[in-house]
Amino acid sequence: MNKEKALQGAETVIKNWLDIKSCDSLLIVTDSAHREEGMLLKETSEKLGCETDIMVTQQSGKLIGMYFDANPYIFSGYDYIIGATDYSLITTVAAKTAIKNGSGYLSLPLHTNDGRSMLEYSFLNCDTCKSRLLALALAEKLNNAKVIHVTTQRGTDIYFYKKDRPAKFFNGNIKDCGGYSSASVEVYVPVEETRTHGCLMLDGSLGYIGKVTAPVQIMFSSGKIIDIEDSPDGNRLKEFIADYNDDKMYTASEFGIGLNDLSRCDGNCYIEDESALGTFHIGLGRNLALGGIWQASGHFDLTSHRPDIYADGFKIMHNGQIIV
Repeated sequence: MNKEKALQGAETVIKNWLDIKSCDSLLIVTDSAHREEGMLLKETSEKLGCETDIMVTQQSGKLIGMYFDANPYIFSGYDYIIGATDYSLITTVAAKTAIKNGSGYLSLPLHTNDGRSMLEYSFLNCDTCKSRLLALALAEKLNNAKVIHVTTQRGTDIYFYKKDRPAKFFNGNIKDCGGYSSASVEVYVPVEETRTHGCLMLDGSLGYIGKVTAPVQIMFSSGKIIDIEDSPDGNRLKEFIADYNDDKMYTASEFGIGLNDLSRCDGNCYIEDESALGTFHIGLGRNLALGGIWQASGHFDLTSHRPDIYADGFKIMHNGQIIV
């Protein structure tokens, strides 16, 4: 880890995204793999006079969220919480409970595949005002629609349904996003969990697994994956999902559009991939804190490039370019 660059990232998170005051209390939740990064965040917040505790979990890996589902009040008593573990905690019951009770929550999953700390990545310096304006323009069109239709030149042709599911956004900044946010810069919808259907030609990122080396065909029906192409990347994805040992992980529970023009979908960083401008992603598994009703063992996203996106037939994105 380049400590100097990582410290700059920590300062962006603490000073710009949380905007904490000396009278505030902060809990940083991390794991053994990211303890050093957790300490950089703690050091930065304490310089501002913020009372800061750090929780290093004994749990790790893709099933870490199950512990925080089973302990819904573990974050109680803090003004702010940062989930700085390898895998995201924002969709857990504990995060949802903390947000409901008035705590600010920032999702900062630190998983990378290139050996660098996520705090070193330049995409953290995105213009939050610009991304907020893009998100609000897209959210207005999405909120006036009941059906989202996505196509791509590679063959994606898929439908999502969103009755009574409002579009929201993340851009890092907790105040912009109504009290909780994520390092993922995106507009998102917790789609109806039993209705997604069609074909996804996945050509971007396999989420935590990394970059897609050749497009993978994934078929959805009645809200869930019913077939994954038999290919090297397809088999990697099959193995990853099967390892959860939870059939609910095959369910499409989120639709998102990346809005960070500093991000690249290169498979090096989970959060950077799904944030990249010109991409869309499908979230699988748990979506409780996003506004849905689906409880599962985890959550991760599949990201693809250059979509045409329609909201009730009205085109809002053309070949990855926002046109509203």
